[in-house]
Amino acid sequence: MLHASTLQGGQEILAGIAETDITPPVGFPMAGYFHERLAEGAIDPLKAKAVVFRSGDQQAAFVICDLIAASADFTIEVRNRASAKTGIPPQNIVVSATHSHTAPDYSKSLYAFLRAKDQTSQSETGQLRMTYIASLLDQTAQAIILAHRAAAPVTLASASLEQQVPVAFNRRFVQRDGSVRTWVGLEHPDSVRSAGPIDPEIGLLLVRDQQGVPKSLISNFALHLDTVGGSKWSADYPFFISQAVQKAFGPDVVSVFGTGCCGDINHVNPRGKDRNKTDFIGNALGTTITEGLTHLTVIDEPRLEVRTGVVQLPLQEATADDITKDVRIMKTARAGTAVDFVDHVTAHRRLMIDQLRNVPRHAQGEDAATALMMTSHWEGVGDSLPAEVQVIAFGKDAAIVFLPGEVFVELGLAIKRGSPYRTTMVIELSNCVETFYVPTRAAFAGGGYEVTNSTLKPGGGEMLVEEALRLLRSAASADR
Repeated sequence: MLHASTLQGGQEILAGIAETDITPPVGFPMAGYFHERLAEGAIDPLKAKAVVFRSGDQQAAFVICDLIAASADFTIEVRNRASAKTGIPPQNIVVSATHSHTAPDYSKSLYAFLRAKDQTSQSETGQLRMTYIASLLDQTAQAIILAHRAAAPVTLASASLEQQVPVAFNRRFVQRDGSVRTWVGLEHPDSVRSAGPIDPEIGLLLVRDQQGVPKSLISNFALHLDTVGGSKWSADYPFFISQAVQKAFGPDVVSVFGTGCCGDINHVNPRGKDRNKTDFIGNALGTTITEGLTHLTVIDEPRLEVRTGVVQLPLQEATADDITKDVRIMKTARAGTAVDFVDHVTAHRRLMIDQLRNVPRHAQGEDAATALMMTSHWEGVGDSLPAEVQVIAFGKDAAIVFLPGEVFVELGLAIKRGSPYRTTMVIELSNCVETFYVPTRAAFAGGGYEVTNSTLKPGGGEMLVEEALRLLRSAASADR
């Protein structure tokens, strides 16, 4: 066993890991779909899991939450709170979400929380929601603060495994007319082929203390977290991965799962209607991980490198006429009347664009409140999103890339192919979700649900890839 203090050619790295509970109360709205549903209980707890790395004058942190997404509002608030207590620069703090669809729909409540002058004036329902938002912000920041306090010298080991049991499938299908449709499957008479690949790689980073005792196992896989359904809180399949990790290493080891680029990947076998169950998926991944621990390779020159870049992602437009139509659709849906699914998705997307780029908004007052998501810090940000790409790298062997939005698998694979690191994890849904989906240029040409539900113009995904590779190469070439 190599110890951090005796490694040659590297730097001593300190790491701290902590987790906090962010499970909402019964009655809080649940995320994941285009209608409100209120939670009736919990299957398993929701967590915020933080990892802090420190070496010399560099330090970085990331916290991954069992949430549908990390909005810009949520990220900015958590960063500011954590930075004030730890001294970690805000731009070196990453806030990510696993994308569980059985997690809270917190966006509008957070918007109300940030805008409210008097939280006590809320109705009983409003007070319940404001109390949870305060707790969510505090507990997520607290995970980072506790991890920072716990930082101690560690050794690191990394590995890249391949998932053999099929649990992930591309959900987009090329049709005979050249268009692309989502979810229809290969059995559909007009389907020709899957429109893209999957990413079977599981990335691992094991953190041990100086005595060789495992403290945390960080894992990464590209598969949508929408496998539970119902009206009870659940972390989805990462919960079962956590159980497998703790069975292998002990109950005190924190399993930290980062969702890979899976904007076009789900758990439904395209040759039929079979849907893999949550426990099957989590246990299959957990088995691959625990049986593959022998492939872990110690990082013998663990130099910590942290990089952050900002990419201005061009936004689509939303005209006054568009928004008038979209508000009418949203009001109709809210009243319980069925609306066309594509029209509903389009209205949701354009109302977000209206908030981001139009000053003043086209939708005002009650019309503005029809939006399913709300943004405070980024209201009127302009015709492009200042989206961050971040890299935390360790020596010559392993790196973690953090991207915004729901990113197509092809983009994550492009980053991995071009990365100079042996193991490269790419974690989506970091720091902002206001992009919604991040398709490839080719996907924009084909269409489909994900293209309908993207706020970006074509090319934004490729811009993220370019920036990620620039940062990876910068980190890899440091002090060489």
